Amino acid sequence: MDFKVLAVGDVVGNPGMERIRRSLRYLKRKTAADFVIVNGENASGVGITPQQAEDILDAGADVITLGNHSFNRREIIPYLDDCPQILRPANYAPQTPGRGWGIFDSKCGPVAVIDLIGRCGMDYGPDNPFLLVEKILKEVDTELIFVELHAEATSEKLAMGHMLDGRVSAVWGTHTHVPTADAGVLPRGTGYVTDLGMTGPQNSVLGIRPQLSIEKFRGDLTSRYQWADGPTKLEAVLFTIDSTSGLCRSAERVDLSDENSSQR
Repeated sequence: MDFKVLAVGDVVGNPGMERIRRSLRYLKRKTAADFVIVNGENASGVGITPQQAEDILDAGADVITLGNHSFNRREIIPYLDDCPQILRPANYAPQTPGRGWGIFDSKCGPVAVIDLIGRCGMDYGPDNPFLLVEKILKEVDTELIFVELHAEATSEKLAMGHMLDGRVSAVWGTHTHVPTADAGVLPRGTGYVTDLGMTGPQNSVLGIRPQLSIEKFRGDLTSRYQWADGPTKLEAVLFTIDSTSGLCRSAERVDLSDENSSQR
């Protein structure tokens, strides 16, 4: 039996949240996805609130993953302990709130989701994700295993994909907010994409008004970042998994955009 998992790129600000509320359930039906994982760490711009997390779950997500902005909104901290459906990177210090991986129910049995953060070019000093994921996999007793690496460097994401090839169902990257064109299946049967992309303003720089980013890179005096106006998009990849072997049959982009009138 095929098991379809929809992985959705970083939700950015109010435009991204509006897009999730409007389109996620539609895309879930359209793709016949059995399980949905959404990166929500930028739902408030930098961070996520409990209400935004609830809205993403109500819109059709089964699991929310986070990244380097996991704790920016302090009100999320008790929620991370209380809600098993939201994950912060597993390789943060063990005393940080929340959990980094979990086992979830599905029509095809238990599904493991592991959230990791990279170390190349990031502001934090987390534990080594390559070593930690090996420890986690020893505790996981299911064929359906999905790994997200929230990381800056494409090489770090690719290395993780190849290290886990044939051992997990799929590996994908988040954080750069730019979708990559390499969605596919690695040689030993693991689905892979270097970056899912983002959900939010289409005509933007990573969700932000372009002029604000231009001013920063020019060295001008800058103002507080604001998300861009105008049309929005939802960028995602659909992984089709053989539920018996846990290996991936296909990985394909299933992006939505307001600029295509046939899409929600």
